[in-house]
Formats: sequence, structure tokens, C-alpha cells
Amino acid sequence: MVHKIWHKLVSTVTGGAVLIAFFSILSKLAGLLRDRLLASQFGADAILDIYYASFRLPDLIFNTLVLGALSAAFIPVFVRLWSQNKDAAYELANIILTKLTGALVVLAGVGIVAAPWIVRLIAPGFDDASQQTTIVLTRIMLLSIIFFGISNVLSGILNSVRDFVPYAIAPIFYNIGIIVGLFWFYPMWGVQGLAYGVVLGSILHLLIQWPSVNKHGWRWKWLWRSTTEVNKIVRLMIPRTIGLAANQVNQVVITSIASTLTVGSIAIFNLANNLQHFPVSIFGLSLAIAAFPAFSQAWSTQNMDAFRGSFTLTFRKILFLIIPVAILILVLRAQIVRLVLGAGSFDWQDTYYTAQVLGIFAISLFAQGTIPLLARSFYAFEDTKTPVIIGVGAVVVNLILSFWLAPIWGVIGLAAAFSFANILNMLALLIVLREKIGDIDDKQLIRGIVHICLSSLAAGLTAYALLHVLAAIVDMQTFMGIAIQAVVAFVGGIGAYLMVAYVLGLPEIKIASNFYRQIFKKPVVNTVNDK
Repeated sequence: MVHKIWHKLVSTVTGGAVLIAFFSILSKLAGLLRDRLLASQFGADAILDIYYASFRLPDLIFNTLVLGALSAAFIPVFVRLWSQNKDAAYELANIILTKLTGALVVLAGVGIVAAPWIVRLIAPGFDDASQQTTIVLTRIMLLSIIFFGISNVLSGILNSVRDFVPYAIAPIFYNIGIIVGLFWFYPMWGVQGLAYGVVLGSILHLLIQWPSVNKHGWRWKWLWRSTTEVNKIVRLMIPRTIGLAANQVNQVVITSIASTLTVGSIAIFNLANNLQHFPVSIFGLSLAIAAFPAFSQAWSTQNMDAFRGSFTLTFRKILFLIIPVAILILVLRAQIVRLVLGAGSFDWQDTYYTAQVLGIFAISLFAQGTIPLLARSFYAFEDTKTPVIIGVGAVVVNLILSFWLAPIWGVIGLAAAFSFANILNMLALLIVLREKIGDIDDKQLIRGIVHICLSSLAAGLTAYALLHVLAAIVDMQTFMGIAIQAVVAFVGGIGAYLMVAYVLGLPEIKIASNFYRQIFKKPVVNTVNDK
């Protein structure tokens, strides 16, 4: 039984997504614990503003060069080479790893030297003391990008061979490192201890994946040469790098604007963003990551029917999962923020503004959840230009709206600009993809979305009604009272969603039921749509 369950989980898109989602939940729970500890220790105040601002330069380098660009370009090329010659594929990985590590060491060094000038651009609203502290933390955190760079090449290998577990649990150890920094390093070294916790987390992120890649036959070798595949990866990376650079500049500008607003605005934006990223990672990113190798395989064999079928099925799954959650987050936003962050120095005013920002983010969750899948659909075609062009356009819109709305609505205006730009990005990607691959069962897709929205509306109304009923029953001044109110309203909303979805005949209900039966009751049989 255990072997059958495990085989199903590791051999299908849905199973891979379940594994990634399961460990992503654990990782996000660790992340929420991390945020609760930070919020309760410092509140939405100057120290957290400094802490989050210190991530901007390391994230600018790492996210631009590694996180999306490398994986988008590396995995399709690696998968094709792996199917032909495993030794050549591992040689390619070593060349990329060697060159990437060298580049990150150089960039980290340049960043350390240039930090004083860059921090003044990132946080112009900080006073001199805050800027100096931000410079110190930024320099320490820059060390983490070297370990993360190595770790993410290993992640690319593991994803390519569909070994999702080590990749999925690595973020848990990253969060553990940050928590160690808060509890042990901060008392010893002050605020610098928080930055050392980030470095420790990046090292743990690497170490947890290394043995699994070795198990698949990879061995580290220092290789510095060019091959046809390396040059192809570099060519594919360039457009994606430009797009990610634009997105990271967008994050820098948001931080820069927020630094000129009320103290705590950077912290509020980041805390709310971390909360709303929970469902995006669990439902959107996990399914997109699990589907990407199947997309690449379908494209490499020119099986467009398989590609369209896999895309449509995965797209609907994401919407089926994320739309009702978005509605419930919107309804329960104050309870969520209070339960997760509301302790210690995180007071009611911090709760109120974080909840409002979270509510604005929730409006665009359906877009944020499907963008990773849409982007990877283009990457499977080895088309990294189209998502970049569309993404840069969305960034420009976001920046224009941020400069316009922030002086009027403060940090809430930044959230509104962010949500609108993501919706625009998602719709543009979907329209262009539809033109590229043809019919994606449009009528059934639209019909399904309408039914999902109707079911989600029922979930929201049910949760809202239960909130008001329970407010008169439980003690809303206690953690337990708020927890009971939120849990009952959430469960009631989900129950209403599933009942209406069942009545409307949404096929996702049947897919979930079939997946359960395949695991627990029937022999494992891979279908075309679930590979």
C-alpha cells in the first residue's frame, strides 16, 4: 500500500503537486511561525522595515540571475539531454554550477562594496542610523546568494528527474535558519544576528538537497568551458533575466516608496505579501512546478494535444483551489492576521493595516496563482521572451500606479497597484498562449470558471454569516475566541463551496475523488492527462 501510494505521488503531475504542496504547507507554516516571531518581537516598526529592506539587494541579484531565469532555461535543456545521455546532462549541470558560482561570488563582492550607495536608493526615507544598519545587514545577507545559487542548480536537477521531495523540504530548513537567527544569534549579536540567520538558512537549503542529487548519480566537478547546450541556456536566460530584473527593480521601487510612508509600511507590505503567498505557493506554484517537466516532454515530442490537455487540466485545478481560498481570505482577513501575527508588539493598528493590504492582495490571487503555470507553458516552448515582454509591461503599470496611489492611500495604494498589475499580467499571458497553441477547450473552461466563481461566492457568504453569528457567542478578546470564529467560518465556507461545486457538476470534484481511489483502492494506472 505504501509503495503504491508513493509510486502514484512521484509518477504523476497531480502526485508531484501533492508532494510539493504538502511540504510547501510545512514550509509556509514554518514561514508563518517565523513572521509571527518577528512581528511579536518587533511589531510593524523600524527594525522590521530595516530587516525587509536589507533583502532587496540580495534578492535583486539572486532572483534575477538564478531563481527564475536559470530554472526556466536550464530544466528544458537538461531534460532533453538527460533523455539522451545522463553523463552529458550532469556535465552540463557542473558547467552551469561552476560559472554561476563564480558570477555570484563576484556580484556579492561588488554588492558588499557598493552597499552604501545602493541602500540610499532602496530606502531614501530612512534616517542615517537606519540606513547604516541596513547597509550592515545587506552585506551579511549577500553571502547567502552564493549558497542559494548552488542549491537552486541542484533543485533544477531534482525537478528534472521528478524527485520533488528534497526540493520541497529545503525551504523548511531555510526558515529554521532564520528562526535560529532570531532566538540565538539576535541575543548574541543584536540585529546583525537576524542577517546571520538568513545565511544559515541558505546553507541548510543547500545541504538538505545535496545527498539526493548524489543519489541520482551527480558528482561535483569544477568545469569551466562552453558547449552548445551552455550557450543555449545563456541565450534562453537573457530575456528571462531582463524580465526578472524588471520585477526586482519593481520590488526595490516599492520598498523605496514605502520607506517614505509611515514607519512600518515596509513591514506591513511584506508581512501581508508573505501571508497571501501561502496559497499561491501551495496551489499555484506546486502544480506549475509539477507540470513543467510534462510540458517540456510534450513539446520535445511535438505532442500538442498532450500539451493542451495537460495545461487545461492544470489551469482548472489551480483556479478550483485558489479562487475559493481567495474569497475566504478576503472575508477572514482580520482574523487571519490577528491569529498569525497578533502577538507581543504587533498591536491592533498593525493588524488593521496588514489586514487591509492582505484583502487587496486576495483580489488578485487567481492571477498570481496561474501566472507560474502560464509562464512555464512558454518556457516549455523555449520561449522566454513573451513572458518577459508581458511581465515588463505589468511592472511599468505597477510602478506608475504605485507612484500615483501611495501618496493617496499609503501602503494600501501599493497593494492595489500590485494586484491590478498581476491581473493584467495573467490575462495578457493567457490571451497570447491561447493564440499560440489554439483551442484550450474554451467553452468548458469558461463554464468551469463561472461555476467555480458561483461556488466560491457561496463559500464567502456562508463564512461571512458564520462570522457574525459566532461573534455574539465567543469571546472576541481572546486568541481562542478568534480562532474558533475563524476556523468554523472557514470550514463552513469550504463545506458550502464543495456542496455547490458538486451540485453544479464541477469535474474537479470527480478528479479529486478518482485520485483518492487510484491511491487507496485501485492499482496505479497513469492516464495521459495525469502524466
